[in-house]
Amino acid sequence: MAGMPPATGSQRITWAEVPAEVRAAIEKLLGSEVAAAASQPGGFSEGVAARLRLADGGRAFVKAASSLVAPGVARFHRREIEVSRRLPDGVPAPRLLHAHDDGTWVALVFEDVEGRLPAQRWERDELDRVLAAATGLARALTPSPIDPALLARPRLGGWRALADEGGAGRLPPVSRWASDHLDELVALEEAAASSLTGETLLHGDLYPFNIMLTADRVLVVDWPHAWVGAPHCDVLTLLSSASLSGVDPQAFAREHPLTRDLPPEAIDAFLAAHAGFLLRLAATAGPGADRHLVAMATALGKASLRWLRRRLQDVSGT
Repeated sequence: MAGMPPATGSQRITWAEVPAEVRAAIEKLLGSEVAAAASQPGGFSEGVAARLRLADGGRAFVKAASSLVAPGVARFHRREIEVSRRLPDGVPAPRLLHAHDDGTWVALVFEDVEGRLPAQRWERDELDRVLAAATGLARALTPSPIDPALLARPRLGGWRALADEGGAGRLPPVSRWASDHLDELVALEEAAASSLTGETLLHGDLYPFNIMLTADRVLVVDWPHAWVGAPHCDVLTLLSSASLSGVDPQAFAREHPLTRDLPPEAIDAFLAAHAGFLLRLAATAGPGADRHLVAMATALGKASLRWLRRRLQDVSGT
């Protein structure tokens, strides 16, 4: 088992690299100068992600990006501002304290949380904690408290686009099986729409690098990809990635309250759409793409695909 590739992008910048006038604006929001900043692991932003220690003894966490250097990340940050402002009290996510947007630089300032990413490889007790938290999250966010018009489209699907764009020839180095079964994957992806419909606000990117554990809490961070759909989607995302740690996702899916009663075809369709998004990203990435992001997308996409292949083989008896 190869395990999880690096969970932090290769194009991060430090707090010191943020323009002085932007740092000053953030310090004004905080009401104190920054005495020290420590970059944090997890996620693939091309901007800064740092814990700040303030001169007045306070603390905060900041993430920021330039729309000139990283327009996609800045766009995600703007959307995350809108989502974070609307999350209900009690949702297990760090509280947004301030936001800064001068038209070029976009920054979010959150409460600082003394926590850590889950161990990778997964430890059983931590995975159980996170799966229980995902159940509670889905229940707390149904119906969605946020207008879907403010949210992203789900990051699902890619097989049809690959086929239509003539990109199928790029698949063999990523997945020979996907290349050989592209028509089947397109059909599964196109069948996914009905099983994705729902009223739950979903995180949309529920991987270990977007989870923080404290002594008594599970916090879900980084919400720019939130969307409204069926409550099981975040759990299937998390379980598909857990196989990188040697976890059998099928065993957990049979028992989890959000997945155990699903029709088998609903799980198959989601896994196909999930893998399609990730492996299309990997197959079409240009030479300037973040190598860590591409490696992670490849690993997660292939993990989802392996689970799907096993399920289809179990059904066919092959």
